[in-house]
Amino acid sequence: MALKHKPTAPYHSAQDALRVLETVARHTTGITDTELARHTGLGAERLTTLLRMLRREGYVEQIADGAYVTGDALARLGSAHRREEALREKIQRTLDRLRDSVGAAVYISRYVDGEVKVTQYADSPATPKVNEWVDFRCSAHATAVGKSLLTQLDHNGRRDHLARHKPARLTSRTITSGTLLLSRLAAQPPTVPVLDLQEYAVGTVCAAVPITAGSTVGCLALSLPVEHAHRLRQAAEALNRNAAPVLLSLAI
Repeated sequence: MALKHKPTAPYHSAQDALRVLETVARHTTGITDTELARHTGLGAERLTTLLRMLRREGYVEQIADGAYVTGDALARLGSAHRREEALREKIQRTLDRLRDSVGAAVYISRYVDGEVKVTQYADSPATPKVNEWVDFRCSAHATAVGKSLLTQLDHNGRRDHLARHKPARLTSRTITSGTLLLSRLAAQPPTVPVLDLQEYAVGTVCAAVPITAGSTVGCLALSLPVEHAHRLRQAAEALNRNAAPVLLSLAI
């Protein structure tokens, strides 16, 4: 199965942040922002934004003379011992912060061995998660998560998935025509969040953005009760802007 690599803004941000981080790591006694700009070729405004994110995520720290050194979060993720646990904890903290900033339940999902898998999520009493009344593995055609993952596959990969999981009608808004669904997926711009407007469950709207890292297809998603549907696009755009830290964690 081939993947359709479509670099998005979060992808480019994560790549730039990784370049900054690698430069800081090479200078064990510290490096100033002026030196970082020279080594990375990044503009001052862009570099300032990336350094702010890297400090917030704990990947770099600023020492007394103002220079930057690597932070504790990088050391934990860089260690082979307990890496998976450290990564899970790091992503969970990021999801918790995203949940609070966008005011919605948030999820990270991956396409593993031909199946949709929600690997982590962050919800709260004020931002409840979606009731999984139909297994997400069988409902990719109706969910924002599933459709976002399918858009990142090539045409044959999408057809294979739909052949194994026939599109079933879950609500009056669900697309059950394979031909129409494939057409919609092919036309989906990579920079625009995928939406689910009560296609999976009546009373719930969702949005998802891609976070492909390496050869693994993934996405970040959010859900809102339908009475908050007016906030969906704004929340989805915020989710997209803040996807870079998750991509960076997966890339380290």
